[in-house]
Amino acid sequence: MMGILKGMRVVEGSAFVAIPLAGMTLAQMGADVIRFDRLEGGLDATRWPVTKDGRSLFWAGLNKGKRSIAIDMKHPRGREIITEIICAPGDDAGLFLTNLAVRGFLDYPTLSARRADLVMVSLLGDRHGRPAVDYTVNPSVGFPDATGPEGSTDPVAHVLPAWDCIAGNMAVTGLLAAERHRLRTSRGQLVEIALKDVAAAMLGNLGIIGEVAVNGVDRPKGGNALYGAYGQDFLCADGERVMVIGLTERQWHNLVKVTGTAEAMAALEAELGVSLAEEGQRWLHRARISAVLAPWFAARRVAEFADAFEAAGVTWSTFRSFARALREDPDFAPGEAALFTDLDQPGIGRYPVPGSPFGFSAAPREAPAPAPALGQHTEEILADVAGLPEGEIARLFDAGIVRGG
Repeated sequence: MMGILKGMRVVEGSAFVAIPLAGMTLAQMGADVIRFDRLEGGLDATRWPVTKDGRSLFWAGLNKGKRSIAIDMKHPRGREIITEIICAPGDDAGLFLTNLAVRGFLDYPTLSARRADLVMVSLLGDRHGRPAVDYTVNPSVGFPDATGPEGSTDPVAHVLPAWDCIAGNMAVTGLLAAERHRLRTSRGQLVEIALKDVAAAMLGNLGIIGEVAVNGVDRPKGGNALYGAYGQDFLCADGERVMVIGLTERQWHNLVKVTGTAEAMAALEAELGVSLAEEGQRWLHRARISAVLAPWFAARRVAEFADAFEAAGVTWSTFRSFARALREDPDFAPGEAALFTDLDQPGIGRYPVPGSPFGFSAAPREAPAPAPALGQHTEEILADVAGLPEGEIARLFDAGIVRGG
């Protein structure tokens, strides 16, 4: 890897989404990310989605570009080697990402006693140390009660693990911030972040906590409407469904202009005694606005207005399934300077795989690298990072304490 973080070495002990995502993000920016796992694989080694023969597409997706060592984490020598790898010397090393709760072995006091300038980022479930995953955090903070068809009373859990995704990128931010502090002070530190705190913080940052605390309002379900402004889905003459957005005044103006509904909207404003140039008024009167727009979409196929929407700068999209998005959306297509590349993933086959979404002017975007096979780099990591002699490495393999890919 020749990315912006070339030379940095990060060790990762993880499962699930957030920390593997953090490690992969760093790897795709050029860091040498070493993932250690149990001999039989980590907790997510076979997580769905899987191929027909049980290979995890989930694991392959979140571990691109990393190196892998498989080691007996219960064996005393195995544990010692892991600490040696985490705490191995080097100005750009001594960086550890984890969400594994292993006291007395992988905890900060134990590791920092071995390397005083260690930077360790630890993801917790909640701030009290209890386990939590996105699918328990999301219901606990209220989003499912605000998600779903208007008027429905059933909670709707989201299929996207949003807090895991945000927490993973916050773990990257925490690691880089602590590493910068170490560069200036030569001191390491423990950085802790809790998945539930990530969700709670965003709940506050988005004004939802204030809405409840100050206004005494518990946000109702709004279906596909965009809360606080205007955004709505419409069924078209060809059976397609589109989403149109009028969040800003310019977006609203473009939508009204291209649909030829300016006169109808002006009449609606006069009737209501409001200005629909105000986004809050568009939210309050969304049903009346949609009643004006719905016949326009119902009478037209998407092909009849798509070019006009693009030319007029309308913010819109067509609803697609995952499969249809892969077939139709050019942003999923491989090509020069594209995000996706057709990649041969050992054990799975060839399919489109994303690289880093970052574009650094100082370092060109590189094509994604495959995820490693479990233990693929065990021997080289034992030699190059842990500094073990050939004879000891051979004995570790013979004793079944480590395995290769």
